[in-house]
Amino acid sequence: MADQPHTQQAATARAAYIKGDMVLVRDAERFWLGLPGHTFVGRVERSWRHADTGKLLYDLVELSASRVRAGIDPDYMRPLPAADAMHDIDTAPLSEPDTGAMTPAAVAWLRRHLGQDSSTLPARH
Repeated sequence: MADQPHTQQAATARAAYIKGDMVLVRDAERFWLGLPGHTFVGRVERSWRHADTGKLLYDLVELSASRVRAGIDPDYMRPLPAADAMHDIDTAPLSEPDTGAMTPAAVAWLRRHLGQDSSTLPARH
């Protein structure tokens, strides 16, 4: 069973993605050459099979540059679950009187969704 962790990692790397999924992508060539910009966040636009190899590949939008990156190998993609992105908001200490205890993302979300109506904000102690 020494090969089990490797098998589990391979299964994770080969997860199927659907349009709209957020993923972390590593450009393997840039990574191994020590070049900057080897890792980026992308949004899945479509999947397709390579005509010669039959391998499933993905076209993504690189979010920081708003550009399409075609033919991405899923072995170099990892999912970015919504739960991870929303963790700071979901665990924001709303009973704390000091909003400094919350991350900027949590404060921004609260301000956006609660508006300027201070009567809906938690009471300050």
